[in-house]
Amino acid sequence: MKNVLAGIGMLLGSTAPVFAGGIERAPQSLAILFEDGNHAEVSFGGVNPKLSGRDLPAYGGTSTGDVAKGYGFAGFAYKHQFSDALSGAFILEQPFGADLGYKATAEGGSVVLGGTGVTVNSTTYTALLRYKFENNFSVHGGIRGSHADAEVTLSGAAYGPLSGYNVQLDGAWGMGWVAGMAWERPDIAARVSLTYNSPVEHEFDTTESSAFGQLDSKTKVKTPRSWVLEGQAGIAPDTLLFGSIRWVKWSEFRVNPQMLVTAPPSGFGVDGGLVELEDTTTYTIGLGRKFTENWSGLVSFMYEPGGDDLVSPLAPTNGRKGVTLAAIYTQDNIKITGGVSYIKLGDAQAETGTPDVARANMSGNDAWGVGLRIGYSF
Repeated sequence: MKNVLAGIGMLLGSTAPVFAGGIERAPQSLAILFEDGNHAEVSFGGVNPKLSGRDLPAYGGTSTGDVAKGYGFAGFAYKHQFSDALSGAFILEQPFGADLGYKATAEGGSVVLGGTGVTVNSTTYTALLRYKFENNFSVHGGIRGSHADAEVTLSGAAYGPLSGYNVQLDGAWGMGWVAGMAWERPDIAARVSLTYNSPVEHEFDTTESSAFGQLDSKTKVKTPRSWVLEGQAGIAPDTLLFGSIRWVKWSEFRVNPQMLVTAPPSGFGVDGGLVELEDTTTYTIGLGRKFTENWSGLVSFMYEPGGDDLVSPLAPTNGRKGVTLAAIYTQDNIKITGGVSYIKLGDAQAETGTPDVARANMSGNDAWGVGLRIGYSF
């Protein structure tokens, strides 16, 4: 059962979260805190999304082409057991990111959105402590530092005089915190944990440019806060049931560069800034099974309900469903976990303007993800 439990962190923290709500790529899992003894691990993998659609017939029905680019990810985590009650961990990961671009009309792309694109890079560093009480309860918490940068271009007929607008958000640091609690009963492999991730605010040096000039300023951006409820329990010999509920307040993730949101004549007066996203709730349930002394396996199913069909062209999906398969091989102190995920992305309509006006239908899209995690206990 120990091998089964150890693989869940990889399952929920690597391949499964591809193309989550907003620009989330990983759910900032704290699973390493629950490993036995001292433990170090590295993880890496890749995601290959397909995300395409067509301009609405009123705009000619041109194909957008595949607007999402594949990406890789890597991470590192270390947990140290200071005493029977006190442990700590350090986690390095890349939870937020985006790499999306609509082909320009000259390249056979979208008439209404051609040339629009976004790039977001982020890396977070989380330091944690956990204290176990004698009544099966524990508390955990710590600080999180995040470094991020981004660039966005808005282009195409849908943007009117705004077409050609570009904003660069230079690399900046932000700080936040994490807190939570857990209850465990090892004899039945039971555990329930609740964790809160605070917003992290960055203040970016910002350069905006358009046909009307250039402006240098500062832009404050918060990553969204989130709550994560995770649970697991043994339901038969060598068989584990597990699941999670994750809520993310994407509505507080706003990007409002000065030129974009300032009313004319000194700006464009765009209501809502660059992005307006809805809060998301993601549900996961799965089974783990130990087959031999060395081999275990996992399967999980994920569901994220859709919201309003009108979405930002920079995040043109609406809900998702997925399945993940993983295998865990354990030999002495080494544990190797590999997984593959398939995600069906919900159909959506890319919109611009105030009030919102649909410009393109994005449908029939999906993503594949693979991940590998290598852990060593000592």
